Amino acid sequence: MSTKPKSSWRRMLLTLFSAGLLWQSQGLAATEFSYQEATVDQLQAAMTTGELSAEAIVKHYYAEIAKHNERGADLRAVNQLLPLGDAVALARQLDRERAAGQSRGPLHGIPVLLKDNIDSADGLANTAGSLLLQDHYPTQDAFIVERLRAAGALIIGKANLSEWANFRSTGSSSGWSSYGGQTKNPFDTTRSTCGSSAGSAAAVSGNLIPLAVGTETDGSLVCPAAITGIVTIKPTLGLLSRSGIIPIAHSQDTAGPMARTVRDAVYMLDAMLGEDAADAASYTVSESFVSYLRSDGLQGKRIGVMRDLMGYHNGVDAVFEGQLQVLKNAGAVLIDDLSFVNGRNWGEDEFTVLLHEFKFGLADYFAQHPQAPYQDLAGLRADNDRYADSLMPFFGQELFVMAEARTVEQQADYEAALARAKQAAGPDGIDATLAEYDLDLLVAPTTAPAWKIDLVNGDNYSGSASSPAAVAGYPHISVPMGFVEHLPVGMSFFASAGDEGVLIEAAFAYEQLSQARRAPSLMPRNH
Repeated sequence: MSTKPKSSWRRMLLTLFSAGLLWQSQGLAATEFSYQEATVDQLQAAMTTGELSAEAIVKHYYAEIAKHNERGADLRAVNQLLPLGDAVALARQLDRERAAGQSRGPLHGIPVLLKDNIDSADGLANTAGSLLLQDHYPTQDAFIVERLRAAGALIIGKANLSEWANFRSTGSSSGWSSYGGQTKNPFDTTRSTCGSSAGSAAAVSGNLIPLAVGTETDGSLVCPAAITGIVTIKPTLGLLSRSGIIPIAHSQDTAGPMARTVRDAVYMLDAMLGEDAADAASYTVSESFVSYLRSDGLQGKRIGVMRDLMGYHNGVDAVFEGQLQVLKNAGAVLIDDLSFVNGRNWGEDEFTVLLHEFKFGLADYFAQHPQAPYQDLAGLRADNDRYADSLMPFFGQELFVMAEARTVEQQADYEAALARAKQAAGPDGIDATLAEYDLDLLVAPTTAPAWKIDLVNGDNYSGSASSPAAVAGYPHISVPMGFVEHLPVGMSFFASAGDEGVLIEAAFAYEQLSQARRAPSLMPRNH
């Protein structure tokens, strides 16, 4: 195996440059339509009137990626792109459908990036960010990818991520992968995107793409969304299929939409819904979540302010305090100064679960991909060591080592840890707190502002609101709530299993009033 990027990587670079040249040669950059912060509805309206086409939109975003992925802001947010000709062919087909009066819905003709741990059968590798998987070409779309294509979404490429979804090393730098390099925050390219859905968040925030799919085990959607100033919805476990996604832990893993507005995130969530027979946890709902996009969605909501998920950054807490008044002004009833009624005591058990499920879940994933270059964690670990200069130049694989040490004889120990963690975070955690104070949902700051990228010492991570909902498998939405200096921060809304509708009402109403999202300048900063 060569640990240097192969032709697929070079092909992407050529595609990027050719996209920029083609864009300029056709004069399309002169269009009066403003793509900056363009929403799905705005893009759809422009396509309906004929001002834009799916083809023109695709060419625009290829050009933006060419400007800022490895040049300009150098975000390193995109790992792979379809050849431009292939993307244009897909766009033209969707344009023909529209011309014939056959729109598939809100995502018809809208470009989307997939996090590079999600299967797509379109000639793009599924790498998990590792050069070891640069030749792993799935032969079937992940279930959620099938659903997106059916909804008319134009899947054009793969977004960079923290290698192995940040589950290789205890000293990692979020957003770094051996395949894609270090993803950077569009608001300050000296700072982290958090992870592991780093490229998905940076590409959406930097206006390189309208929408992207990320995944989360614990924080990998909400943390990068918050510190790049975008919206994400981490759904209840099983609402979106896990099939065709390289796993960490099946008891917590989920995909989720990443967008610049709550409405656009809901459009994506709706498009990915569907019951998957191949996923034991999969279920679906009969209604569209769009019906919960209500400007009065905070009226009468009883909201618990979780003070025990604060205190890790004074600036974030100050912004959050100011935003509580926005909730009150919108008619919410705040019950303040709350902590989880039974404490937070799931952390050690969660770690046991992640290690155990990663080893055996990875083997299960590869068993469904017999053509993949590896079939188990042991082989990956061995070749990480063998090609350490390319694969581990900055940090090691301590988590791989710990996960590989798990055995089938520890199954009972794992099952007990899983039961304790789920009970502590769910029924005894979120649910008990909601019941104790007769609440609809809970709020807290999502996480601290972006820290400096540090490949020597790793992440300077101070805290997050992600774990309760992640461990329980409950829904969690993060929405921009303001800035600490030049860095965006987010507000978290979370509640019980299946309460996406409640959270969407609250998050959408808050967003309409706060209007805290703004576009980054994409200029590197030196402080």
